[in-house]
Parts: sequence; C-alpha cells; structure tokens
Amino acid sequence: MTQKADLQSVLDRAAEGGRITPEEALDLYRSAPLHALGSAADAVRRRRYAGTEHIATYIIERNINYTNVCVTACKFCAFYAPPKDTAKGWTRDLDDILRRCAETVELGGTQIMFQGGHHPDYGVEYYEKHFAAIKKDFPQLVIHSLGASEVEHMARISGVSVEEAVQRIHAAGLDSFAGAGAELLPARPRKAIAPLKESGERWLEIMETAHGLGVESTSTMLMGTGETNAERIEHLRMIRDVQDRTGGFRAFIPYTYQPENNHLKGRTQATIFEYLRMIAIARLFFDNIAHIQGSWLTTGKEIGQLSLHYGADDLGSIMLEENVVSSAGAKHRSNRQEIIDLIRSADRVPAQRTTTYEHIVVHDDPANDPVDDRVVSHISSTAIEGGTAHPELKLLNAN
Repeated sequence: MTQKADLQSVLDRAAEGGRITPEEALDLYRSAPLHALGSAADAVRRRRYAGTEHIATYIIERNINYTNVCVTACKFCAFYAPPKDTAKGWTRDLDDILRRCAETVELGGTQIMFQGGHHPDYGVEYYEKHFAAIKKDFPQLVIHSLGASEVEHMARISGVSVEEAVQRIHAAGLDSFAGAGAELLPARPRKAIAPLKESGERWLEIMETAHGLGVESTSTMLMGTGETNAERIEHLRMIRDVQDRTGGFRAFIPYTYQPENNHLKGRTQATIFEYLRMIAIARLFFDNIAHIQGSWLTTGKEIGQLSLHYGADDLGSIMLEENVVSSAGAKHRSNRQEIIDLIRSADRVPAQRTTTYEHIVVHDDPANDPVDDRVVSHISSTAIEGGTAHPELKLLNAN
C-alpha cells in the first residue's frame, strides 16, 4: 500500500490533471483521507469546467418501462417476472407508451429512458417499431435508452449481428444508449449477481461497436452487492480503456444496490462514505470522461448534494416515472424546485440540461424559478397493474 505522503503526491498529481494508475486509484480509494480525496476531485471538476464551474445540472426525463418480462433473472433485480409468470408479467401497449411520451412533453421533459426486461419475443423489430412511433409523434424527445445487454438479446432473437441491431434501432430513432446492464464488469461479481448476462468484456465490446457506429452512451456501476474494492477499481479500469479508444462515454454514473425484494440474501448497500469516495475516485480516474453524475435516487437527496463537492457536476434526472430501482427499495422522490434548491444550497447555480449536457435554462435568479411543480420524480413500484397505468402514475399533479 502507498504511504500517506505518497498518497498526497498522487492526489496532487491527479488534482493537477495527471493520469493515475488503477493501483494508485485503489490505494486512494482505500486510504486517502475523505476530505482530501473530495478536495482533489473538486479541483479536477473546477479545472475541467473553468468558466462554468459554478453550475450543476439536472435533466427532466421519463423512464418508460415497456415490460417486466425477462429471461435474464438477475439476482439483484426486484422488477422482473419470468416469462411463464403470467400473473406477474405485463407489457405496455404502444398507445400507452405514446401517452406517456405526451405527458413527458407536457411537463417539460426532454428525454425518454425506454427500459424493460429481456422479453423472449422482442427482437430488433419490436424496438424499431416503437422508436419510430415515438419519433414520429414526438420528434423533440431524445430516446436515451437500453444498453449493451438489450442489444445482445434483441440481436439474438432476430438472428442478426450486433452491428446490424445497433444500426437499425439507431435509424429508427434511438439517439444514445443509457449504459444499462453494466452492473459490475469484472467476472467474479458479475457472475454472482447476473449469471445469465453477457460477460463484462462483451458488454464493453458492444458499447465500443455502438460508439464506432456513432451512438454514444453513458457508463454505470452498481455498488454494494458484495464486490471488493479492487473489483470496483477494475470496473473503472475496464471502462477507461474503452474510452481511450472510442471517446463515446459521455458520463459515469455509480449507484448503490437496493436490498429489498430480490434474491441477493445477506447483502447490504454500499455505505454513503464508500459512495462518496467512488464519486471522487471516478472524477480523478476518468480523465477521459466529461461528466460524473451523483445518484440522489439511490442514496438520498442530501448525499446527492454532497456528491457535488466530491467531483460530480450533475445530479441526473427528475424522473417523471421510475419502477425498476424503486422495486428494490429506493423511495426517494423530488420535484424540480427541490432539485433546484438542493443544487443552490450546495453553492452551485442550477441548470436544466439536454441529454448531451447543453444548458436549456440556467436558474441564476431565484425570482425566475419555474412555478409549475407538477414536474415530480415519482417513485412507485406498486402502481403497475397488468401493464396499464394506475391513476397515480399519470403525474398530472404533484400529489
């Protein structure tokens, strides 16, 4: 292990923009004083965003879960239903999906996260049809959806290559991938929690293919399912190596495992300190990824706010609907004004952003804050009944 004085020299080098090795990152993650780690990460953030370092961003989006039927059966997931479980399984029809898109536009949302299970019948054709319909009716919405796992699955169902699958859904309307399915990329923890998914190496291969075809993405990490610190850093290393070749990852988003209603017995969430240390290490390690997002949805608003002092420049989504993570116990919710106030009380100027991080509106004057608080992050796992929307998911008010 690196000595304390050496840790400070590594922190100083990273804060000045130097690249750190995975070994150095592991030493910092394990042993660097928390405040020193956060200070170095914040220095990197301020340098990267010189001139706009006073701003922290958020986005308004809707997660549309099109089905919970899934053949992958990940052990950490409390959302899916096996294909034979017709009592629990459901699928939304296209009219329902388009209605949700209309509500998103009405409430000022700019992005759709189209996410669901690996349905045994849904190949490339299903996604082509749905993305084309969304783009036809709502061309202003960005479809930032799916991930490498869904691409692998749909290509297999349709009997086509991954390259063809990506090209076809991109042509139909997919704008970018959401980084879904990364979980933990190293082999041991991935097999422990998602044994039926593709390997971490294959996940990255598919993302690299997508980047080469002009479809960018985000990258994610699920923390707290029993992985070691070394495996967390290896996850970062694997992503950084691909980013060196493609430049296609726009952001890195770590989030914490939610322990309710799933098959991972005896596992606990990552602590808030582990999470904040990961935000800071990610900002120091990813010299080639622009944005680090804090996850208030899984850690709570206060920890999300703290992440802005540990290297994060974005607080992610005000989700007009979310059912996957909440099924496993995430219960945090917020409206737009609360997120604006949260950012402001962290001594940053809030700004609503696009999927590609352009600023739509900068809330630099509290007197001009939006007054329509219908824009609510609604976290509910009990509001889905047979594939149709429960009235409380209509989100036409803030109750």
